[in-house]
Amino acid sequence: MKYACLVYVEFPKLLALSPAEGQKLTDDSMENDAELTRRGHNIMAQALQEPSTAVTIRVRNGKMSSTDGPFAETKEELAGFCLIEAADLNEAMQLAAGMPMARIGSIEVRPFFQLVHS
Repeated sequence: MKYACLVYVEFPKLLALSPAEGQKLTDDSMENDAELTRRGHNIMAQALQEPSTAVTIRVRNGKMSSTDGPFAETKEELAGFCLIEAADLNEAMQLAAGMPMARIGSIEVRPFFQLVHS
């Protein structure tokens, strides 16, 4: 089954890491991605730029509107994601717990909805 692992962090804390700490976190994350790929779990992993670079789009009554940044007011914001393959939710949770970003943020593990085309 496929799972999205959504990585949330408090960006001020992430940006406050020293250059060495930031590089270690990046290196550890890339090593983890490579290990998940080697074991057949990683479909895709990608970091996202800061929330200030985002644009939120809505269409209401046929008209598009856009706002800068994410809409939600939270401390933790979406920083990246991994798409993984796991036997079940328990295995997906264990894989997420091994992600280095879980040490400074949180990982939301969510199964993909299996859409059926008619």
